[in-house]
This record gives sequence, C-alpha cells and structure tokens, in this order.
Amino acid sequence: MSQPTKYGTVGDAAAAPAPAPANGPVVDEEQSVQAGKTVKSRRGGIRRRLTVDLNREWADIVLILCYLITGLLDSASISIWRSFVSMQTGNTVYIGLGLARPAESKTWVKSLTSLACFCVGSIVFSRFHRFFSPKRRWVLTLSFIVQFFLIAAAASMVTWGPDEHESDELGWNVLAPIALIAFQSAGQAVASRALKFNALTSVVLTSIYCDLFSDPFLLKLDNPERNRRLAAPIMLLVGAIAGGLFSHSFMGIAGALWAAAILKFFAVVAWLLWPEERVEE
Repeated sequence: MSQPTKYGTVGDAAAAPAPAPANGPVVDEEQSVQAGKTVKSRRGGIRRRLTVDLNREWADIVLILCYLITGLLDSASISIWRSFVSMQTGNTVYIGLGLARPAESKTWVKSLTSLACFCVGSIVFSRFHRFFSPKRRWVLTLSFIVQFFLIAAAASMVTWGPDEHESDELGWNVLAPIALIAFQSAGQAVASRALKFNALTSVVLTSIYCDLFSDPFLLKLDNPERNRRLAAPIMLLVGAIAGGLFSHSFMGIAGALWAAAILKFFAVVAWLLWPEERVEE
C-alpha cells in the first residue's frame, strides 16, 4: 500500500502529469519569430523595389511602343468618329474649321472634347509625377495602370454600348470614349517628360521629322537620337495601318481599342520589371 504524504499518494504514476517536451514551446516560438521576420523582409523588399527610381537607359523603348498605341487609336478614331484622340494639332484645325461654319456640322465638338480632356489629363498626370517623384517605379507603373483601365473602359463602352452608326454622332457612347482615351494620351506624353525623353511625346511627329532630317549626323552609324526619331514615326505608321485594318473589319473600332489596351498592359509589366537606377558610390 502506498504511503500517504502531505501532497497525496506516493508512487501514483497515473495521477502525475506527463512532462512536457523540453524544447517544444521554444522551437514553436522561434519558428513564429523567424516567419514574422521573413514576411517583414519580403514586404520591405517589395516596398523598396516600388520606391526606387528607374534607370533611363533603354527606357525609350517603352515610349516608342506608345507610338504604336497612338497610331492604333488615332487611325481607328479618325476612321469612325472623325476626330483624333491623341494628336491634338489635327483637332485644333478641326475646331477652327467647325467654328468657321458651325451650322454645317457638329463633328468639331468631338475634337473640342478630345482637346479639352487631353489638357486636363496633362494637368493631372504632370502634377502626379511631380508630387511623388517623376521616375519612381510605382509612380510610372500606376500612371500606366490608369491609362490601361481608361482604354479598357472606352473599349467596353464601344463593345457593349449602342452601335455608333445607330445613334446620334454626339451621343455619350461616342463622346465618353473619346474623352477617356484623350485623357490617358496625356499620361504618355507626361511620361516622356518624366524620363527626360522630351522628343518622344508619342503625340507629335512634325518636330521629330524636323529634328531627324536636320541632324548633321543623320547617316552616322552610332547615333541613338537618330534611331529614336526614326523609330517613332515607323511605329506610329504601323499602328495606323493596324488601326485602319481593325476599323474596316468585323471587329471595328472596338478591336483597335482592345489591342491598344493589351499593349498598354505590356507597358505596365515593363515598368514593374525595369531595372532600377544605378547609384554611384
């Protein structure tokens, strides 16, 4: 028979609690701390990646891609809506012609809508870049994400809204897409200023033609400036051909807008993956 003590029965092994593993709770706590550090490290890495300035080297490739987008949008818009949505020189001429004989046609209202929205877009995008640092990765990426969604919204209106040939030529289903696309076009132009490629606005060619053919080193093999000025009109021409083919196909202007949205999405991915600016030590 077990001898009783003041603490209970001696030798009653069944009543005694099983001892806890010596290192169990310590290991779990160490793992939790390590996991927390890993999460914080990843967040810090993502935050750092988004807040660095991007390297300007070869960044003109993305801006030249924007000329392809401009060609797509403007040629399709001119074919269907008789208005530019990016190049505002033509719109200014259309506005002047319309104001000269306002009773003859109201199509100049489309050009006025495009020009006004482009000007507002220039104010918004330029202030956004200046306030948050022009070349910062997240700034450029967010700018192009907004541009992508604006084109996608315009494409959605055209795809699922009333047919433009069956509605009033100044209806919302025409003016709203023009306004959205013109607004986003300003973002491309501002991006060229942010990256200090002032000639590659993606909305002007006349000055590029002038600078290209007045270059004293036009035929020099190693001439990056000449290469940029040559690539810009070629890409816009290719985009214009594609936009014309879209607008006269079964896909219509909606096809051109969706193609432009896809290209804009590629630009977003490019800014996310673009190398950061090298810091000289």
